Amino acid sequence: MIIERSMNDDWLSNTYLVVDEEGGSAVVIDAGGPCAPLLEAAARLGVYVRTLLLTHHHHDHVAEAYMWKDVEVLAHPAEAALLEGVDRTISPGDTLELGGLTIEAMHTPGHTAGMLSFLVNEGDVFTGDTLFKGSVGGVRAPGSTGFADLKHSVMGVLMDLPSDTRVHPGHTDPTTIGDEWEGNAFIRVWRGLDEENEEQCRVGDDEATLVLWAPDYDGGHKAWVRWPDGSDDIVPGSRVERAG
Repeated sequence: MIIERSMNDDWLSNTYLVVDEEGGSAVVIDAGGPCAPLLEAAARLGVYVRTLLLTHHHHDHVAEAYMWKDVEVLAHPAEAALLEGVDRTISPGDTLELGGLTIEAMHTPGHTAGMLSFLVNEGDVFTGDTLFKGSVGGVRAPGSTGFADLKHSVMGVLMDLPSDTRVHPGHTDPTTIGDEWEGNAFIRVWRGLDEENEEQCRVGDDEATLVLWAPDYDGGHKAWVRWPDGSDDIVPGSRVERAG
């Protein structure tokens, strides 16, 4: 299997070209990164791109979908309802067979309601904005379904995959399930390896407890905060005012 990646310099969002073999079949996953280099790669590899799979509806993952002509565009029903140009829907548990590629759609909501991760040939998973190298998705974006869903998607779905599964996130660099199990700050707290913090902070005009302050994929930080009513959120670090 061959995987080519293109990343947008501003959004740091990825588009992936996944190929079974030279001269064979291919699929594109998301379309927020520059697609021209991947069109060139498809031509160089002599592959026929049949399908564009979208993890979710956010603009930084679909902006260049128009670049792929004569392909079938698929998305979860909840995401397809918010997009133009989706040809048909794909539901959790559905499997696609494209040449030598077997692709399973895994429902990983939290960042959005219909977020899908795509497991390809049981060894590579494309996680959209659910799991990143060293971080996880936020739950304040348009269409998000909240902290509990995001946590379950990471701990109850993705972390059940074999540790050597390669992870291809919606933003920046690849990783593995095993590396995230051991080193991802959110996962370490959820596993009970590291303790929650109790630092007081402000998120906009609201007081909160800063449970975790962790690196994010863009070089900044992501924050797990707890509101006075006991509910939790994961928000960009830029929104958090720390006491110190």
